[in-house]
Amino acid sequence: MKIDSIENGYVIDHIPAGKGMRVYEILKLSELSCQVAIITNAKSKKDDAKDIIKINDLIDLDLDVIAYIAPQATVNVIKNSELIEKRSLSLPKELKDVVKCPNPRCICNNESISHIFKLTDEKGTYRCLYCETKAK
Repeated sequence: MKIDSIENGYVIDHIPAGKGMRVYEILKLSELSCQVAIITNAKSKKDDAKDIIKINDLIDLDLDVIAYIAPQATVNVIKNSELIEKRSLSLPKELKDVVKCPNPRCICNNESISHIFKLTDEKGTYRCLYCETKAK
């Protein structure tokens, strides 16, 4: 398998195996016109396997979304084929329109308002701002 190196863009590394497609979908990477490579079940020294996403363009990345799905992931910024920055992620305190409230009676499911979830503990539990239902 041959995947070209990145000239300018990102390498999202250390995504837990099996979660790479979720990151791809929620970031809507299929809508980009640049090259995007998804590597699943790559060998890892830390874990048995990991997923990796390579994006060959310097787009606006929502790091909070990546951190929500894969808080242990790292985002490597590449410019002129050189690693210029390695970003570690942490869980965001708030998520807006990333997940939907599972409570069908919640106001955010019945009105035209944003789905907002707040981080409630260090384990990564998010609860709806309006009804306090736990995110799935």
